[in-house]
Amino acid sequence: MATMIEENGPSTHVCFPLLSSPSQARQKLEGLLNKNMRIRMTDGRTLVGLFLCTDRDCNVILGSAQEFLKSTDTFSQGEPRVLGLAMIPGHHVVSIEVEAESLEDDQGFEGNH
Repeated sequence: MATMIEENGPSTHVCFPLLSSPSQARQKLEGLLNKNMRIRMTDGRTLVGLFLCTDRDCNVILGSAQEFLKSTDTFSQGEPRVLGLAMIPGHHVVSIEVEAESLEDDQGFEGNH
């Protein structure tokens, strides 16, 4: 299960959700740091890695990134290609998902304090 963070349509570009204040947006982004993310790109590739940073243009930096090519067979994703540190231009991002396990681990950690 994943939580959708960003989606670009053909005619609109929406970066992160509109929040009532810049400090809320910053807190939301800071809460996503070092979480596993899956980014789907316009050319069909999918990158999976740790969210390290973003900027005003919605460019994203992933650490320990792996690339999965678009497969013609819906049942197999194929072998991933290890990229390491990767920068994804915001205009190539179709969607960003945060892995639910990544979010649950953080909540469990906070509950132990």
